[in-house]
Amino acid sequence: MTRKVLHGVAVSAGIAIGRAFFLNRGSRADFVDGFVPLYRMDAEIFRLDAAFAATHEEIENAQKRVAPDQKEQLGILAAHLMICKDPKFITAARANIREKNLPAEQAVTEASNEIAKLFDSLEDTYFRERVNDLKAIAAKIIRHLGGGGLTSLPDEPVILLAHDLTPADTLALPLDRVLAFATEEGGRTGHTGILARSLQLPAVVGISGMEEGIADGDTIILDALRGLVLIKPDQALTTRYQNIKTRYASFQKLIIDQAEIPAETLDGMHIAVRGNIEMPREAERVLKNGGEGVGLYRTEFGFITRTSIPSESELYAEYSELLTRMAPHKVTFRTLDVGADKMHWSQKNLQEANPALGLRAIRFCLRNQYVFRRQLRAILRASVHGNAALMFPLISGVRELRQAKAILNEVKQELDASNVPFDRDIPVGIMIELPSSIMIADALALEVDFFSIGTNDLIQYTLGIDRVNKHVAYLYQPLHPAIIRGIKLVADAAHQTGISISVCGEMASDPYCLAILLGMGINDFSMAPQAIPGIKHILRNIDMEECRGLLNQVIGAATVEGVNRIARQTLSQRFAEELPFFLSVLDTEE
Repeated sequence: MTRKVLHGVAVSAGIAIGRAFFLNRGSRADFVDGFVPLYRMDAEIFRLDAAFAATHEEIENAQKRVAPDQKEQLGILAAHLMICKDPKFITAARANIREKNLPAEQAVTEASNEIAKLFDSLEDTYFRERVNDLKAIAAKIIRHLGGGGLTSLPDEPVILLAHDLTPADTLALPLDRVLAFATEEGGRTGHTGILARSLQLPAVVGISGMEEGIADGDTIILDALRGLVLIKPDQALTTRYQNIKTRYASFQKLIIDQAEIPAETLDGMHIAVRGNIEMPREAERVLKNGGEGVGLYRTEFGFITRTSIPSESELYAEYSELLTRMAPHKVTFRTLDVGADKMHWSQKNLQEANPALGLRAIRFCLRNQYVFRRQLRAILRASVHGNAALMFPLISGVRELRQAKAILNEVKQELDASNVPFDRDIPVGIMIELPSSIMIADALALEVDFFSIGTNDLIQYTLGIDRVNKHVAYLYQPLHPAIIRGIKLVADAAHQTGISISVCGEMASDPYCLAILLGMGINDFSMAPQAIPGIKHILRNIDMEECRGLLNQVIGAATVEGVNRIARQTLSQRFAEELPFFLSVLDTEE
């Protein structure tokens, strides 16, 4: 019998075997276009307001069901509540009824689509995938417009399938009857994955054809290690996956138990492993998983969720809280890395054909110095509360780096003049994300204290692809020869100049990529907190000589296929048992 397999993106590792159940099957926002006559307009707006209120109440009720110590879940729900209460969203939906005579369902859809455009061109995948959260809230509002609620789950535990899941939907369910999640929407950094990881449930997202291909009650295997859903498996395959599930559980217990053991290679090289986070409360996850600090703090979260620019005191409080929580470990603050089109309080009429390559990151900050100076003052003032470093994103040349440094020095002088204490020796670095910065890495190294290679953006810009675009996502190849050679140029420049170098992004948490990066002499890595224990395990069981040998083999390869093959063959000899339990971004196709 031919077995049907659906493919998606694994976002919370694990294996689940059980019966499928599709939540609210057929509940997508498929409504007939309509026209609201003038005499019905007030009633239609009343329907709209009632649906927003019901959605608001539903999210608040979900918050009440979450334990106070589950800060990650509460943070997700708070973000969704913010979307539901957003005056811009509500006003736009009402205007679509009054000015376009649209029924409430269409009014909500069009309003959410317009706001989604503000996020779609963001280069940072985390923020781009907030579009899915907006659409999920819109779908929830539309469901309330139709008077619908969530479907009840069966009494037996099931693998929950859905077109999409909001945190409020998820937390409203009896989670003791949920084995795993699978959704048709979503990406690597979406809230389905974040929530599934916090609940320690396997999850695969971005799966096409589930609603048509899987019936309620079908036995399925959800492989959230490889991003697969296997429909109606035979007994032999089921037994095989039951064994994999048992081995995975044992491996997870091992790496969590050993998370506090330092990451020291077999030949005695200490490797720093840090976390990438967006909010101070995530510091606890980094420390719990054995992280030695924060290698990337994305400061834009405190800006992009607001309708006005944060005050210096608000930023200072946020940064001080994080440094205090992480002390004595280092926290590296990345200055604002979004574009003018994402700031509700900035240049509202700015129109850019391609914002991802436009006025964003350091370019935005140099143009809007009042924002840049405010953030720099807050970081410097907070630096006395811990071990702080700061770095500038999207640096393309020496000139703009020197401009940023000049402003930083002016801010330091202002604080000095006011007798405000700060760390005078705070390290200053840059993100290496552009091909231009690779080519002049030797010149840039003379200007800073450290490099941090942002591999996610570097791969996209170097290979000219948008990894969120499913039509070209297959071209996202971390071990493309151009990427390997480019990173080695940067590493060599850093070593020759005597500055430190680190890597953040998915390459840092992929064992195949990690070994090659180690071979370049890079000994500082930053990643999602949940990836830290597994990577520390790999580091404690590898030696630098082996990694240098691997680098020598792949550096001359001409194809992605050749590099991937060499990396897989080499690493599988040492880590045959562990590698299947890691979410790798490698692809065997060229």
